[in-house]
Amino acid sequence: MSNQPTPENDEPDSSNENPHILIIDDDVEVTESIRQALIASGYSVSVALDGNQGLAYTEAKSPDLLILDIMMPRRSGFLVLERLRQNDSTPIPVIMITGNEGSRHREYAEMLGVNDYINKPFTMDRLLNSISDLLNQ
Repeated sequence: MSNQPTPENDEPDSSNENPHILIIDDDVEVTESIRQALIASGYSVSVALDGNQGLAYTEAKSPDLLILDIMMPRRSGFLVLERLRQNDSTPIPVIMITGNEGSRHREYAEMLGVNDYINKPFTMDRLLNSISDLLNQ
């Protein structure tokens, strides 16, 4: 049995109609602030603290949208995105968040099919607007 934590779920009330968003990020402070903002906006939220956990959860549960950090232990955000795009006939929208300022990372993420790329620090409104736009397409 693995001692790896399972993704944390915070689904609002009993409604399964709210979009389900998975946050994959090892930065607990960033993850918690995003999680709280999403819950307050009415989204169902799960959290994975590394790339392997996030990938396993995504393959099992198919969330409506992913918020994915690049630099994480066990499997980077790039490796998660590569795997998802190889195996997914209907791609899940992905917002990649990163503290890395380099344009090479942005270009690679775009080549892999990321839907939005947001540099940390960012305003929560910027993230919420991107989520809304992607879910309403």
